Amino acid sequence: MNAQHQTSKITIPRRGFLHASSALLALPWLAPLSSTPVQAAEPASSLKGRLYKSLKIGMVNTPGPLTDKFKLLKELGFDGVEMDSPGMDVAETRKAIQESGLPVDGTVCSTHWNIRHSDKNPETRAKALADLQKALRDTHAVGGNSVLLVVGHGNDGTEREVWERSQAGIRQAIPLAAELGVYIAIENVWNQFLYEHNGPENQTANKFRDYVDELNSPWVGLQFDLGNHQKYGRPAEWIRTLGRRIVKLDVKDWGKQAGWAKIGQGDVAWPEVRKALLEIGYSGWAAAEVSGGGRDQLREVREQMDQVFALA
Repeated sequence: MNAQHQTSKITIPRRGFLHASSALLALPWLAPLSSTPVQAAEPASSLKGRLYKSLKIGMVNTPGPLTDKFKLLKELGFDGVEMDSPGMDVAETRKAIQESGLPVDGTVCSTHWNIRHSDKNPETRAKALADLQKALRDTHAVGGNSVLLVVGHGNDGTEREVWERSQAGIRQAIPLAAELGVYIAIENVWNQFLYEHNGPENQTANKFRDYVDELNSPWVGLQFDLGNHQKYGRPAEWIRTLGRRIVKLDVKDWGKQAGWAKIGQGDVAWPEVRKALLEIGYSGWAAAEVSGGGRDQLREVREQMDQVFALA
């Protein structure tokens, strides 16, 4: 990152977009969406038919109500959008989904940078848990299947202290995540935890793997950001290490010379990323997290995603 509980239960497999769509259609407030014809098989190097394009709602800088923003995204070729919670208006979001036909695939926990599960203050940690639970309920209420979470910050203590505090909070949220069928999707970010911030550029994903495995829940995985750790390791190698733990992707680019760059214009080796995603059998959502803007800028983001993932 750079920056109500309904009684019906939704159970969504780890990377099943089609199952996620079925769950959306099961909600009584959402009208059926038109079906898509089966497409011919794509070359082995393409993720077409396996990858679904989303983006953060904060990237959409256009006037008008939320419904208009959703309609624009659908028109531009996005398959879904990620909202923010706490802070999301559930009724307004449902209305936007209903009137546009664009689903919300998940949310970002909006308070996780400042109200952290790793904080030394137990009252702050309790608020972090409450906010995560709120995000899980809001996400379920609009048909999404994941809440992106930054688990803490390395400055909150030793690595072990941050590890144990953050896991304690997440463990308390897992029963609700399981009940609602919503993943807690941990993002790899520049938070100085589970990697060396000033370390070499050949670091591994082993600590992220072990952190998730220790939580031992099918409802906790990774929303793996392909650009965030280009500085510290090769994204394709991280994908192979993390494997089935990746429940969603975040999409950006970074380069030694370019810094944060447009998708496809940094140092991320996108052909290798595609190959690694196919090797682990990934099928699911990929959410852009870059500078947004109006219609032209958002179309450019969608085109860049099509290019780097060989979707066009």
